[in-house]
Amino acid sequence: MFRAHQRPSRPDAQAATAPEGAGAYLRLVDADAYTDWESVYRDNVERLYRLMYARVGNRPDAEDLTSEVFRTALGPLRLASSKGEVKSYLLVTARTVLASHWRRRLGLAVTAIDPAADLPYLAEPSAVSGPSDAPERAGAILAALPERYRRVLELRFLEACSIKEVARTMDVSVSNAKVLQHRALHMAAKVAQDLGQ
Repeated sequence: MFRAHQRPSRPDAQAATAPEGAGAYLRLVDADAYTDWESVYRDNVERLYRLMYARVGNRPDAEDLTSEVFRTALGPLRLASSKGEVKSYLLVTARTVLASHWRRRLGLAVTAIDPAADLPYLAEPSAVSGPSDAPERAGAILAALPERYRRVLELRFLEACSIKEVARTMDVSVSNAKVLQHRALHMAAKVAQDLGQ
């Protein structure tokens, strides 16, 4: 007969009992989980704000988008999840919120967010004044590229597709998709230089 695996008891955990024969597993909330929503916010707000600021380039939009991430995530998010799961979920939510923002602004879904983005270069520059013109510059560069090059860059960097997904979408081999991406990046750099960007 099947017996439910029992975790060894921990001295710091309170004993929980389940009805006999229920075979239920109980998940203990340990030190790796958040205790309340306030701690979720405090522990993640700066990281998400920096991510958003790095993508949109201005304080008002970054603040609005960070708030939107928390509003969107708090419904389905569960406190019983580990801190790592919560951080991952918030990152996925940030990607979705950012995609919606750029879709509203440019008609493009800019969704690339690097999970290892807690780097010093993402800190808000103190000398920044006014909104960034990065979206307009990127749009001008993409518009100057041939269709296949523009498409590979949109898929890779604006829609955050993997190189395999790009190959499938463009109906080319993975090797060919890599070559297209390499050539497109070189041409985009040349176009940016010609445009004085």
